[in-house]
Amino acid sequence: MPSQPTIEELLTAGRVPGAVVAWARADEPAAVLPIGADADGRPLAEDTLLPVASITKLATALAVLTLVEHGWLALDDPLGRHLPEAEAASDGRVTIRRLLSHTSGLPLDVAPELAPYRPGLDWPALAAACKATALVREPGTYVQYSNTGYGLVAILVERVTGKPFAAALAELVLGPLGVEAYLGAEPPRPPARLADVRGANAGGELEPYNSAFWRSLAAPWGGLITNASGALSLVRAFCTRPEAIDNQTDGLPGGMAHPLLWDRCPWALGPEIKGTKTPHWAPADASPTSFGHAGASGAIAWCDPNADLAWVILGARTADSGWLLRQGAAIGQVLLDAYAARASGQ
Repeated sequence: MPSQPTIEELLTAGRVPGAVVAWARADEPAAVLPIGADADGRPLAEDTLLPVASITKLATALAVLTLVEHGWLALDDPLGRHLPEAEAASDGRVTIRRLLSHTSGLPLDVAPELAPYRPGLDWPALAAACKATALVREPGTYVQYSNTGYGLVAILVERVTGKPFAAALAELVLGPLGVEAYLGAEPPRPPARLADVRGANAGGELEPYNSAFWRSLAAPWGGLITNASGALSLVRAFCTRPEAIDNQTDGLPGGMAHPLLWDRCPWALGPEIKGTKTPHWAPADASPTSFGHAGASGAIAWCDPNADLAWVILGARTADSGWLLRQGAAIGQVLLDAYAARASGQ
């Protein structure tokens, strides 16, 4: 059992009011450890729901991969075969594979003027903005992490299945995995409230992560609400898909934004791959082939096949302060150390 006091000390150092930590080996059921409270002082529990931000991309990628497995799509299909009206489809080199691995040449986000963040914004408006967004780089030359690209693959899922993306996600991914999760619908119990939300809408009715308005957007790149067990199931689902965790970026540089830009930025079909990246939210001893995803809400879902261990940290503080890079990585190290010691009989 990992040291709970050590994890508590790390959360305190990061000024995180609480977190739900979960971990599992392939042959064992998941363990879930709730610590502390949310930003409103409500104690966290094993089944507490939290916004997981970009961990949502793991679920979106799994929906696409499921359609590929069923023969409805191919990874190297050009975007124009399915969404010819998308601006990015005018370059025939934008494929589903490149969208999933962030090498399509699309920008990080849609331009604000295409989808102003204000009352009335919804997923159809966001989808239209994604389709209207042009490339900013040559496809296959740089890893530019892109919410826009994941918006396009969600529209593609809608086009192929004939269903709204949230419904298709539930049918293709969440239901089969037994995950309790919500996209665009209000959960049956209040999600944990996050601390340290920043920006012009902090504290208001449009506050990111904490408002019903934000949850209603159903963003396929970052809007999922789930619990620690659900996030763990999403990252573990890639362990049975070897191609999905192979590096797709061929040594290209890139990343998100400073300081998360790297000379070599390996990425798979949904999950990020650790490689030699620094700084990073995976622990120092995690293998270069370890994979998963972090979320700006203060969340990480990671798997190290070499250690036969997957873990999730869902914090009640956004990642804007950098705590996930420091204390989040250190908590992952605590988990790896605990299982390494157990394996050696210590």
